Amino acid sequence: MKKMIIAIDGHSSTGKSTFAKAIAIAMDYTYLDSGALYRAVTLYALEQGLTDKNGRPHVKKLVNSLKDIFVTFRRNPLTGRNETFLNEKNVEQRIRNLDVSQSVSPVSGIPQVREFVDIQLRKWGKQKGIVMDGRDIGTAVFPEAEVKIFMTAPAEIRARRRYDEMKAKGEEASFEEVLENVRKRDQMDSHRATHPLVMAPDAVLLDNGNMSVEEQMEWFKKLLEEKWGIRLK
Repeated sequence: MKKMIIAIDGHSSTGKSTFAKAIAIAMDYTYLDSGALYRAVTLYALEQGLTDKNGRPHVKKLVNSLKDIFVTFRRNPLTGRNETFLNEKNVEQRIRNLDVSQSVSPVSGIPQVREFVDIQLRKWGKQKGIVMDGRDIGTAVFPEAEVKIFMTAPAEIRARRRYDEMKAKGEEASFEEVLENVRKRDQMDSHRATHPLVMAPDAVLLDNGNMSVEEQMEWFKKLLEEKWGIRLK
């Protein structure tokens, strides 16, 4: 089977990572989480006092600190999943908290931060055989990707998913706060100056508002067979 790059873009809390991980397992590909990189940079900014009281970054200070940030993924031998490490510290759980979610869009909108992350992603992508999700994978990071999917769903459904996920982890937040965060991120992601969230002209749209992961995988398998003649079990 020809090794390809599969790029999955879309709005926040559409389940891009879950979908991408399922595809990676089905195709025996490597999964790369671009969002985790942006979240790790955001966490660094928060912990190092590089944001204001509202969580917005001090751009110049953060850009000057990028040289001190080292992010990598390591596979957990117990779960088989990749986990995010920031300067040798496991931050996989911490980067999913609401304070990071509320600050990640303004941080990821900084051109130098996007360039920093894109360089890391392109290094990993040279080998192909990867699935990657994010906001601009198919438009800016890997415009040459063979398969591009753009995921969306109504904001209320996405907020409910995120809220239920946070509750399951014991994190404190109201549904209204999560919904507001989802809408703010949509606005910021779609209107940032550098690589705004847009659907690539050659991407396939997937509205998964009423779809389970299993149904999404059936959709993907059909797409792969019809477009590439590749049949997955």
